[in-house]
Amino acid sequence: AGTTWLSEILDMIYHDGDLEKCKRNAVFNGVPFLEMNDPNMPNGIELLAKTPLLHLVKTHLPVQLLPVSFWDQDCKMIYVARNPKDVAASSSYFYQMAKMYPDPGTMEEFLQNSTVGKVAYRSWYAHMKDCWEKRKEKRLLYLFYEDMKHVRAVQKIAQFLGKEVAEGMAAKIVHHTSFQEMRKNPADNYKTLPSWMTDHSLSPFLQKGIAGDWKKHFTVIQNKRFNKHYEEQVEGSDLCFHMEI
Repeated sequence: AGTTWLSEILDMIYHDGDLEKCKRNAVFNGVPFLEMNDPNMPNGIELLAKTPLLHLVKTHLPVQLLPVSFWDQDCKMIYVARNPKDVAASSSYFYQMAKMYPDPGTMEEFLQNSTVGKVAYRSWYAHMKDCWEKRKEKRLLYLFYEDMKHVRAVQKIAQFLGKEVAEGMAAKIVHHTSFQEMRKNPADNYKTLPSWMTDHSLSPFLQKGIAGDWKKHFTVIQNKRFNKHYEEQVEGSDLCFHMEI
């Protein structure tokens, strides 16, 4: 849903757009994945212990499971939300290639499981809405995936972090964090990981990154059923998603 994309944008902002510095290491080492825990590689906590004072941390955890220190120390948080249809379509392929997750089954089976929260990190709706409400009381910048390819999004992120990024530098960051460029960069596309963890022959880690790709994967009936469930879940909330652009 855009966490790797955001990680690379943050890395570039903090290194003033220096491409060589940003390519020094895989993005998951520069921005450790908090809850990653595989016995064959350093876990997120171990990587964080080795990082400099300025910590960039990636997590998919719902707000209820975040470390208490995040709130106590008033950490700045940036949340990326993507429309649920593209999340479902993209995740079904990601779960195929990422061997740390259970097999997603068919698209129909995955949609049924995802709508009731029987997937990693529980219900998409609860996850999105809980953070949407949390932004009212904490230093939490809520971003929409569909907006992140624009210069103004990079500038918005930089401003939130207290950094100044000129329009030219923001445009450079947008270009080098585009899906076309990130696909070519082993530091971003997870091809440095062994195949028993990420099998790219089944699906690339970075797929298309476009809004509305779900239309190539949903049947008419699946879409109607999804729409009904979506309306029920977001009723009463002012959180709004664009299913296509």
